[in-house]
Amino acid sequence: MNYWTDTHAHIYSDEFSPDRHDTLVRAHEKGVSKIFMPNVDHTSIDAMLEVEASNPGSCFAIMGLHPCSVKKDFEKELYRVEQWLSKRAFAAIGEMGTDLYWDKTFWEQQKEAFVIQINWAKKYNRPVVIHCRESIDETIALLQPLASKSLTGIFHCFTGNSAQAKLIIDMGFYLGIGGVATFKNGGLDKVLPEISLDHLVLETDSPYLAPVPHRGKRNEPSYIPLVADRVSSIKAVLVEEVQRVTTTNARAIFGVEYFK
Repeated sequence: MNYWTDTHAHIYSDEFSPDRHDTLVRAHEKGVSKIFMPNVDHTSIDAMLEVEASNPGSCFAIMGLHPCSVKKDFEKELYRVEQWLSKRAFAAIGEMGTDLYWDKTFWEQQKEAFVIQINWAKKYNRPVVIHCRESIDETIALLQPLASKSLTGIFHCFTGNSAQAKLIIDMGFYLGIGGVATFKNGGLDKVLPEISLDHLVLETDSPYLAPVPHRGKRNEPSYIPLVADRVSSIKAVLVEEVQRVTTTNARAIFGVEYFK
């Protein structure tokens, strides 16, 4: 496969309002042909679906509730998500998961929302895109009793250790590798040599976590090759092999219908 896949980009966000078309043109010029867009909450749905409709065959919506949007009214937010899941097909369920970085107030609600969305993934036979900032061990523990052969997905923005990676892979999940791989003290240079490419996908998390040399600036899908170059270097494999395997993995996760 001679193109790249960005498995996680919020290209619909306001940060891209001034130049979204040009951003997507740059992505295609760099060979990034498939972009998967995770939802945040009810405020992001319309913009996400508009980008998908304007870019058929290249930008795909993912429906879910981000853990940082799990508040007192999370049931109302989940109701909206479920309504959309019953209306049409989405590439995955997410961005869902847990977050202990920003706010621990609604931890119990986060766990409840996690279980609900995992069960929807089973019901609709869809993968999940899991956020786990400062909560990777807790998220693994939540997922383990729910894991099944039919359930797969991505641990987005993986920054864990080898033992955590093994637990995730053993449950049939993939690791989302992004800009952190290019950071001097990101730590992935010590972990990735121990993990087969067969368990990795590439992502930007645009507009966040831009890779070196753009660190601290707005991220965008055209930077996927920068992440790939770093993965290629760390793992001592050809960048063409990184491209082929990670896009093959993305196709296995989301389904062949998104890779025509």
